[in-house]
Amino acid sequence: MRSELRVDTAYGEGRLVSHRARKPIATLLLSHGAGNGIESRDLEALAQHLPRHNVTVVCFEQPWRVAGRTVATPPPTLDAGLTAGADRLRVRTPLIVGGRSAGARSAARTAKRLGAVGCLALAFPLHPPGKPERSRLPELTDVRLPTLVVQGERDTMGRPEEFPPVRGLDLVVIPGADHGFKVPARGPVSQDQALDILVESTLEWIVREVVGNVGPT
Repeated sequence: MRSELRVDTAYGEGRLVSHRARKPIATLLLSHGAGNGIESRDLEALAQHLPRHNVTVVCFEQPWRVAGRTVATPPPTLDAGLTAGADRLRVRTPLIVGGRSAGARSAARTAKRLGAVGCLALAFPLHPPGKPERSRLPELTDVRLPTLVVQGERDTMGRPEEFPPVRGLDLVVIPGADHGFKVPARGPVSQDQALDILVESTLEWIVREVVGNVGPT
């Protein structure tokens, strides 16, 4: 079941779009990146498929996007927006906070504070393109919750081999995928297969590392 809710934030009106499971075992709150909204292929795939596996997916659209602007506002405003969205949720299941790219960074910075039991980082921008010395790894190491990073094999903002081992962090690689999880036409997997890997690995991680480690509420 799909529903929408407008959310007042300190930086304008945001939007929550919920895709509810019939008998949810967890709730996944997702925010989008700096270059697009909640219509990105990865967020749409999770919103379409996870509810049928008993995971409610709620996508938060930042105020800058709702207002029709094309340039994202600074990181503190993204954190404030995501926090305002989370505050409007009435969650009775374990909460996972996640997002893609800039949204993944925001999720990493806020997940613990929002009472989440896990963090999902899609296409985490480990560094700006071509500038590995400007690492954002501390944002991941500071999460201190079970964290899943799903990264494209060809992501110019952080290839999988650039991520060092971090306690509590699992890494899933999408073969041939770029930062937007787009794969080449003659790559090792098709676009549908790439998104299947994303959905299946996320679901498996939620069941194994998040739901399985949370007692009755």
